[in-house]
Amino acid sequence: MSDNNGIILKMENITKTFPGVVALDDVSMDLYKGEVLGILGENGAGKSTLIKILAGNYIKDSGSIFVDGKKFEISSPSEAMASGIRVIYQELNTLINLTVTENIFVGEQLVKGPFKIVDWKAMNKRAVEILNELNVDIDPNAIIGNLSVSEKQVVEIAKAISKEAKILVMDEPTAALSEEETQSLFKIINTLKSKGVSIIYISHRLKEIFEITDRVVVLRDGKKVGLRKTTETDASELVNLMVGRDIREMYPKRELVIGKVVMEVKNLTAEGFSGISLTLKKGEILGIFGLLGSGRTSLVKALFGANKIKSGEILVNNKKVEIKSPGIARDEKIGLVPLDRKVEGLALSMGVKENITLANIEGLGNGFLIKKQLENKKAQNWVNEMGIKTPSINQEVNSLSGGNQQKVVIAKWLESGSEIIILNEPTRGIDVGSKIEIYKLMQNLCEKGSSIIMISSELPEILSIADRILVMSKGKLTAQYLRTEATEEKLLQSACI
Repeated sequence: MSDNNGIILKMENITKTFPGVVALDDVSMDLYKGEVLGILGENGAGKSTLIKILAGNYIKDSGSIFVDGKKFEISSPSEAMASGIRVIYQELNTLINLTVTENIFVGEQLVKGPFKIVDWKAMNKRAVEILNELNVDIDPNAIIGNLSVSEKQVVEIAKAISKEAKILVMDEPTAALSEEETQSLFKIINTLKSKGVSIIYISHRLKEIFEITDRVVVLRDGKKVGLRKTTETDASELVNLMVGRDIREMYPKRELVIGKVVMEVKNLTAEGFSGISLTLKKGEILGIFGLLGSGRTSLVKALFGANKIKSGEILVNNKKVEIKSPGIARDEKIGLVPLDRKVEGLALSMGVKENITLANIEGLGNGFLIKKQLENKKAQNWVNEMGIKTPSINQEVNSLSGGNQQKVVIAKWLESGSEIIILNEPTRGIDVGSKIEIYKLMQNLCEKGSSIIMISSELPEILSIADRILVMSKGKLTAQYLRTEATEEKLLQSACI
């Protein structure tokens, strides 16, 4: 247990309970110097609890934590930092009105002289040195609020490096990153590894686990159910450990009868794309694939009335429609589950009930008088129909898992009568078990006559779930494939034209 054998962190027999719930049950794991250790598990598996104990946000009920062979009782974030542990959460903790340098040194500014005056020159110099160590080109005087998500993430890493972090925990670090930005992050991770920094990497994306980690710990229902060298396992085994299912069950595609055309787009042009023509049929899942900047999100926003159309036509059930706003889209029975459900799709401080009925509020009464009993009934029906896991229909949506939040957004549009449902990255930030539930839900909707347009960056997902796949690049449609003829290579080649 000393650092002689390369172990920098050891967590032994960690247990944590909350009222009525055992969040962690006798979990043990270790981390080697210069290693990337992946942690996998569904929502509720115990990943967040484990990390919050390590970060000092939760106090363990029992067990021991050793850093560099020394036992630490981590009971506060400051004690975690003192032991060399830094956590970068999915929701970045940047101060958007301050500069890069100010963010890196927040709370621990460098000072000079007997009066301890802030030494801006020294801090800017050190900030440049740290950013150079990470091989990134970011202006230390830039305002954080003007940076991209990936650049903000780099600043958080630089902040950790400035505090001489030995152990860096990254929680879903690529959730909001493009493939190109993800690869840039991986280069930084490899640079940190070469400098002896140890990294705990939490992700729902199996592809990333295989690409960047050395070993992987799997949690299920608060217990450690597996530890594997990444090179000695495969996706099938990891999925089985996480959810007790074979990977072949991940993409439950049923062959359904595809009906008539329900939407036709003719030579559509708007900001971000031009000259797009496509059709969507009844009971069909139409996939759209493309890299960052391809125009696919701009396209679906235009179909939903959130992106002003410059020219072209949209026909819904053979009728020409002018979709100038989301309200008109709703009236034409079109619903959009957006890329960022928390910002664009949900009222987080409101209950499940209110979120489900939000888009069809006029169907619950006249004027300001809402028929509460009818609202409760409708919300409960959708909770039951879609298997939304919530203590009650009054539960704040913010407290639900990602998969259940996504179901609430879909339920909202189904309640409003949507028959064409646009899903932008429907399983982003969702665990494997919830992904399977979303795929089955999509199949059920199509079986009942709905039609789906799905944007996805996950190649296995779009290749398995979509009936047809359109590929976009630089605002243009570059290829169209049937599911039976599409391959990863074909999609990527068409996306890079």
